[in-house]
Amino acid sequence: MSSSPFSCGFAIIIGPPNAGKSTLLNELLDYKLSIVTPKPQTTRKKITGIYHNEKCQIIFLDTPGIMKPQQKLHESMLGVIRDTLKDADVVIALLPFSGKKDFFDRPFAEELFGNWLKPAGKPVIAVLNKCDLVSAERQEEAEAFVRKSWNPAAVLSVSALKATNLPQLIETIQPFLPLDYPLYPEDTLSTAPERFFVSEIIREKIFLLYGREVPYSTEVVIDEFREQYENDPTRKDLIRCSVIVERETQKQILIGSKGAALKKLGQTARKDIEEMLGRPVFLELFIKVRPDWRKNQNFLKSYGYH
Repeated sequence: MSSSPFSCGFAIIIGPPNAGKSTLLNELLDYKLSIVTPKPQTTRKKITGIYHNEKCQIIFLDTPGIMKPQQKLHESMLGVIRDTLKDADVVIALLPFSGKKDFFDRPFAEELFGNWLKPAGKPVIAVLNKCDLVSAERQEEAEAFVRKSWNPAAVLSVSALKATNLPQLIETIQPFLPLDYPLYPEDTLSTAPERFFVSEIIREKIFLLYGREVPYSTEVVIDEFREQYENDPTRKDLIRCSVIVERETQKQILIGSKGAALKKLGQTARKDIEEMLGRPVFLELFIKVRPDWRKNQNFLKSYGYH
């Protein structure tokens, strides 16, 4: 552990789907970096978010939820978690409180601490999320249970949604950061390019606007991202995207009657994209059918999965 007055390092956020990992990252950064929806398995790739204060710089690594893989896409998502664990200095193991008899999903916690975190050999901070849903007494009981069961380096309860105990979480992480200098300038929020976040915004809107299996069968690929604004302030940036689906029926659902659903998707996505970029854009969406792309290694590789 570093005794320097300033510290810097990498902290991976790991947990089950819908644990609140992306919400936690966004609240810590005070900026919506990771997309958030009520549906599980929204995050598919590693999201890097950089937190700064006068004492530390924390490079947070938001990861997909750990689940049982049902296709090659899921296997790729789990591979992202394993690779990211290798880069981390400290692990934030996020377990959401349960409204049931158990404090949380105990079988998942056994799997997380036993098969994922023990072999990684990294210091673990167990973070019990959604503490706003349980009493202070139940929080204390759950924290004591986690200490006794898995003996992590630290345990605390937070509410990512209500921003409860997040300053305490930052203080808890800081001693595990090995560097005594920052890796990135203070104004850097992420290492990912703008086009990545554009594709993520479109994916988020698909999750929010469409039901059933359609969002899970969809991938967004940026075909063209042409910045016009610097050369001529009257011209909008041009963004052309392919929305990939697996079946013709899904394509028809995305387009909707007389193109109404696709128009709504484009309008809602463009609003958030313009807000993120701080400039106007012209957004074009094209729906393409790629049968069973989630099971096809070549398609997955071309979409940035490994």
